[in-house]
Amino acid sequence: MIIHQLSIFAENRPGSLARVTGILHRENINIRATTISTSDTFGVINLIVDAPDRAHEALKRAGLMVTLKNVIAVLIDDRPGGLDRLTQILFREGININNAYGFVLESLKAAVFVVDVDQLEKAQSVIDKENFKMLDMKALSSR
Repeated sequence: MIIHQLSIFAENRPGSLARVTGILHRENINIRATTISTSDTFGVINLIVDAPDRAHEALKRAGLMVTLKNVIAVLIDDRPGGLDRLTQILFREGININNAYGFVLESLKAAVFVVDVDQLEKAQSVIDKENFKMLDMKALSSR
C-alpha cells in the first residue's frame, strides 16, 4: 500500500521547521512521522501527515519548495532482526532503498519502517508475498 511523504527543501536556520509546523497547525493537519537531514545551509524535512494532499497545497501556497512522494510504510517486529528480515528480502530482490526511517509503535512489539524504493510496485509485491503488513493512510491517520 502506498502512503504519501512530503519532502520540504528548507534553509538550515532557526525558524525553518517552525514555519512548516505552523502552517500545518493552522490547517489542522497532524504530523505522524518526521525526519530532518541537513547540510551546511539547506536541508530536507520529510513528513508523513494525516492529510498529505491538503498539506502539500498549504505548503506550496506559503511559497515552500515541497514535493509529494509515494513511499511504503511496513509494519515490522520491534525485536533484534526485525528490520534485517525486511532489508534482506529487498536486497535479495534487487530493490534499492533510496531513503528510509522508522519509529516504534509499541516497544518490543511493533515498529514501522518507511521506505522510498526504486521499484515501488515490485517492493509492494515482495513485501506482501513475505507476509509483512503495509500500512495505508487510514492506518496512519489520527482521525
